[in-house]
Amino acid sequence: MALLEQVQALVEWIGAGRKLTQTGRLTLGDARVLVPLLGTADRIDPVIGDRVFRTKSSQELPRLNLLVEWAKAAGLVRAVGGKLVPVKKNAKLLSESERLRAALFEAFVKISVDAVVPSGWITSLVLLAFRETCTELRFLLGSGDWVLLEALQSAVWADLAPRFVLDHLDRERLARLREITARDTAHIVALWRALGAVEGDEGRVRLSGAVLGAVMAGRGGAEPGEELFQLRVSLDDTDPQVWRRVLVPASIRLDRLHGVLQAALGWTDSHLHLFTVGEARYGRRDPDFDEDIVAEDAVGLADIAGAGAVIGYEYDFGDGWEHEILVEVVVTAEPGVVYPRCVDGAAACPPEDCGGVWGYRDLRETLADPGAADHQEMLDWLGIEHAAQFDPAAFDVDAANRRVAADWITRGTRGRG
Repeated sequence: MALLEQVQALVEWIGAGRKLTQTGRLTLGDARVLVPLLGTADRIDPVIGDRVFRTKSSQELPRLNLLVEWAKAAGLVRAVGGKLVPVKKNAKLLSESERLRAALFEAFVKISVDAVVPSGWITSLVLLAFRETCTELRFLLGSGDWVLLEALQSAVWADLAPRFVLDHLDRERLARLREITARDTAHIVALWRALGAVEGDEGRVRLSGAVLGAVMAGRGGAEPGEELFQLRVSLDDTDPQVWRRVLVPASIRLDRLHGVLQAALGWTDSHLHLFTVGEARYGRRDPDFDEDIVAEDAVGLADIAGAGAVIGYEYDFGDGWEHEILVEVVVTAEPGVVYPRCVDGAAACPPEDCGGVWGYRDLRETLADPGAADHQEMLDWLGIEHAAQFDPAAFDVDAANRRVAADWITRGTRGRG
């Protein structure tokens, strides 16, 4: 039985409610029924050699315990008055497999780490920073593109290791810690695969299209038939001109639109920004800085614009990157398509902190002249070996769209919107 079906069968079995132990666990009698019913493969009263090791609590059955805790985290069941009971308002989810799958994927981070990674395992950084691990994995998988499992494991280690003091560990112990952190990372990915939220192929994994779409829709993306704005976003005074065409929900908040623009263009959200419509200004409001700015997280795009409207968007007040956003047309969301999305565009985004329009022109001229005094310095600053590695005309709509998807499903979990 697949994991999704196990959760559905568990909630169905709970029915009107099941008694819990004083510690809030399933009774051992119920556990003995559920293990074969759900096919969890947990071992009750395991025999090792000539000895029988009696199971004393359902907590000793890792898969069953995980299913119960996962169902709780997703709001399918809850503990009330010493009983485990279904949550009626979420009952409809059980008959809608893709929505249920997305809800379980979203709820995963809320599960107690002891239920995800058995407590008998050697402690890894994943056990110590479970939420951060899940956030990093979701970010890396958020594009929906294939990613090597080894790359995920390396990225999680690179993200977690600086959070801890590890200087006291010798090389062997550090290598062991990295090894078991990789093991636990792979364990989480394996659970997501068992759920059907992640697909795998020859050492590569990716978020399934159905879950990606459901997660994005659940975070304010568009449902089929919903009104969309087609926006043409152009960066002023660039040659070749940098521009993108994006489709976003008409109701999108301006702070979320900011994230879409950053991802589609290729900026890194490292500086302040501002939207302008006539004399009105919208951004991250700071009363101590400017009381005239309207909080962007309280305003929807449709509140300030319609078809044919033009909106100003400035990023990085030092470099002064000015963009024009034109609402080209109003369309409706199509079934099976993930929104927001980037559908067209041209030219590479300038490097961050290159000095604005004039600095960017100087940068390109310097790269084009191997004899320029600061040619090598500019190569080093960009982190490239040859000038040909930077192509001002380069644009990859698929890469832009992957960034949009990754930003959309992770914005908020990383405290940026």
